[in-house]
Amino acid sequence: MSATVEGLSNAQKKDLSWFARHSNTILIYAAFVVFAVFVGFPFYYIAMSSITPRTELFSIPPSYLPANPTLDNYQNMIESVPFLTYLRNSLVFAVGSALVSVIAAALAAYALARIRFPGSNIVYMALIMSVALPQIAVLVPMFETFQQFKMINTHHGLIILMSSLVLPFTILTLVSFIMQVPVEIEEAALIDGANIFQVLTRMILPLIMPALSTMTVINFIIGWNELLYPLVFAQRDNTKTLSVALVELSSDASTYTRPWDMLSALSVFMVVPVLLLVLAGQRMIIAGLSRGAVK
Repeated sequence: MSATVEGLSNAQKKDLSWFARHSNTILIYAAFVVFAVFVGFPFYYIAMSSITPRTELFSIPPSYLPANPTLDNYQNMIESVPFLTYLRNSLVFAVGSALVSVIAAALAAYALARIRFPGSNIVYMALIMSVALPQIAVLVPMFETFQQFKMINTHHGLIILMSSLVLPFTILTLVSFIMQVPVEIEEAALIDGANIFQVLTRMILPLIMPALSTMTVINFIIGWNELLYPLVFAQRDNTKTLSVALVELSSDASTYTRPWDMLSALSVFMVVPVLLLVLAGQRMIIAGLSRGAVK
């Protein structure tokens, strides 16, 4: 009996010893599970609401699995707004602003990182300060300016607007990457007869490609989810985006009369492209944010 008790005691000691060795790992995984549930539950609820009949959305007690799942919410949403037109506009708006902002930011970042000119520090500080400037603060003067240049309700006007919003942060990010590239590489290329444009396109840009790809994805997501600029500067169906459709679906309705079924269906359409993009490019995003520019 004493041997059995002693063996059980040793097993308990081993269990306690194992838990002590792995306690940090267990806590990390537990915190990750709690975080995943906390973040993922809203997406799950939106997805379930998109296939739940409107009569069951406010049932008491609430049901987290639809008793009669249906796809009528998606059909009603597509019939209520010009969905395909808004989808096209969102893609043009997000892709165009992402590409324009990254290309312009790469040129500006190289100038700030490598070329010293009078007032370069002031320009750099102005970029930092502009990141903290709220959109609403410059909305009226920007609207008047774009109205004078007849760029209201145009795709290129929206792309320029969105590019101006994400450009400062993109420039600041790319400057830090370019500064990690050794200057000696550029000097050797210049001695061999290359010009500045060749150094930029054949050496600098390939070296910071992870950062360029990462900022393109991030700027696309920001443009895809943007509401204020399309809401103010796009007043016709040929330029409105999916984010504006969310406002149109919920206009002239109270909290309980809003079409939450169609809003959920449209939200799924807005979340899925971003989710697929992040899942497909997660390694590239992590590499661009953490690895740096030098390969």
